[in-house]
Amino acid sequence: MEKRIVHVPLSKEDARTLKTGDYVYLEGTIYSARDAAHKRMSEALDRGEELPFDIKGNVIYYMGPSPAREGRPIGSAGPTTAGRMDPYTPRLLDMGMGGMIGKGKRTQDVHDAVVRNEAVYFAAVGGAGALLSQRIKKSEVIAYDDLGPEAIRKMEIEDFPVVVVMDVEGNDLYKISQEMYKKD
Repeated sequence: MEKRIVHVPLSKEDARTLKTGDYVYLEGTIYSARDAAHKRMSEALDRGEELPFDIKGNVIYYMGPSPAREGRPIGSAGPTTAGRMDPYTPRLLDMGMGGMIGKGKRTQDVHDAVVRNEAVYFAAVGGAGALLSQRIKKSEVIAYDDLGPEAIRKMEIEDFPVVVVMDVEGNDLYKISQEMYKKD
């Protein structure tokens, strides 16, 4: 299989070429944010404030890293369960977010917003945080520093391995996989 590199931020053109089940490597800039940061971003939007970064085309990695070892930009950086961000995700997708990286199923509202906005949901391998952190070349906290590991980080990544779980057409790897193994 040929190695497929996808540059992030994610363009609509690139998003349209990705299909559920594709293995790809992301390169470029992504942002990390978990539950607490999503809540703060939502509250800021409710007050009419801007987000701490331009959401258009960008990919959010649902991750809260462990402390970095000496000489490393970040500690272990495995994905967290995406469903905890589901109450906030449709709004961010409607604002132009290009995609998300996490693990686990998503709600129907998220599914509908992915399709409506031609976005992509990627999965990273849970339990592989130490290996994934080696693909993060730079990391800096850009907002909500008081949240510690849940602060928003801007990260430069290289060869970051992910699987397309939900594509722009709404195909969902979790649902497809379940159907494949159902007994008649």
